[in-house]
Amino acid sequence: MANPKPLMAKSSGTDSADAAVQSALRTLDAEGSGIAALSAALQSDLRAPFVAAADLIRNAKGRLIVTGLGKSGHIGRKIAATFASTGTPAFFVHAAEASHGDLGMITPDDVILALSWSGEQPEMKNLITYAKRFRIPVIAMTAERESSLAKAADVALTLPKAREACPHNLAPTTSSLMMLALGDALAIALLEGRGFTSVDFSVLHPGGKLGALLKYTRDLMHSGDAVPLKPLGTKMSEALVEMTSKGFGCVGIVDSSGHLAGIVTDGDLRRHMGPDLMTATVDEVMTKNPKTIDRDVLAGEALEILNSSKITTLIVTDANKPVGIVHLHDFLRAGVA
Repeated sequence: MANPKPLMAKSSGTDSADAAVQSALRTLDAEGSGIAALSAALQSDLRAPFVAAADLIRNAKGRLIVTGLGKSGHIGRKIAATFASTGTPAFFVHAAEASHGDLGMITPDDVILALSWSGEQPEMKNLITYAKRFRIPVIAMTAERESSLAKAADVALTLPKAREACPHNLAPTTSSLMMLALGDALAIALLEGRGFTSVDFSVLHPGGKLGALLKYTRDLMHSGDAVPLKPLGTKMSEALVEMTSKGFGCVGIVDSSGHLAGIVTDGDLRRHMGPDLMTATVDEVMTKNPKTIDRDVLAGEALEILNSSKITTLIVTDANKPVGIVHLHDFLRAGVA
């Protein structure tokens, strides 16, 4: 009879989970160290090249062309997308494809941002030669100051050396994050320098959750006869009919000039519940100086007011006169919440 196979000790699920978390923490520590080194470099040797790169991109008549290969190429695509969405026309050209016709996408009015950690990819040679021929400015983003790419560039953004999160110091992890962070830093510096506003942002982001957040209160509000309003002196019995018929759980109270004087909500009804409630006037029950919102406030900001104030409805005013009303459900339907 054959000898039975020895039983293998199995690690517990808890041990496996602990090991995974510890590995994740080491990764985050390594990548955090890379970002810290990049921040320090921006305050010393990287400062002047960063300013020069931002000026080149800002003053370009054409677009920013971002290029790279491998992981640098993937990061380059994200950087190009960030620039394009924040007011700097940009797109990505793969360094290898450039030699097979895509050089035609690049014009003398453009600026090239070339990403390569080593700065020695042979696929970039034709692209650099093309840039020199047509005097297209090149910004290099690399970790090697003496690399071919850095020497050929008009501006070299030399990233500080940092250990990869990979235990073998091989897989691009920390280096990729540093490139992405420096690209983001450039894009945001240009955004702020141009005075790019949330209004500009909304033009470029009309779709999805972000587009919904960038709608205005006026796009979501109910107006006209849909707004529940009653004048000062109204009996609560009449105000309750208005609240019920309009379906917002509140009624705005206006003075003789049409200015908002207060609001009666479901909460006010509960606080004043009693045998004399229906014969009282709104003046006695209403909350004075209620929270309101302007019609030109972004939907995201309006939602923040609702959440922070723990309310579900806001009356929209213009010069303190009610012009509309928005409910939390309006934000849900629009995809904002």
